[in-house]
Amino acid sequence: MRLMLKSKIHRATVTATNLDYDGSITIDRELMKAADIIPYEKVEVMNVNTGVRFETYAVGGSQGEITLNGACARLAQKGDIIIILAYAILSEADLPFRYCSIVQVDKDNNIRAVVLGK
Repeated sequence: MRLMLKSKIHRATVTATNLDYDGSITIDRELMKAADIIPYEKVEVMNVNTGVRFETYAVGGSQGEITLNGACARLAQKGDIIIILAYAILSEADLPFRYCSIVQVDKDNNIRAVVLGK
């Protein structure tokens, strides 16, 4: 079994932080759908501005929304650029059939392109 990158939302902009929340990252539902990320799925987040990496889970949000909640809110600020990654565990037999969805967004978190990589 191998842990492989399944999807990535590339260079999203943090729109808000909310310290008074149980925890998670709120992501525009359309971005989640394009990246094949479902609610409560574990994601890794990389802050391009600070180099900080952390793990949390995703919840669906409104158009353009990228909000860091709970403890994660201390790891970025509004306007920071982040990369959101999701992984899948694949068997050796599944490896030839794998793909990775790379969702590229603009500064307002609108989808610019979805690239399927092998």
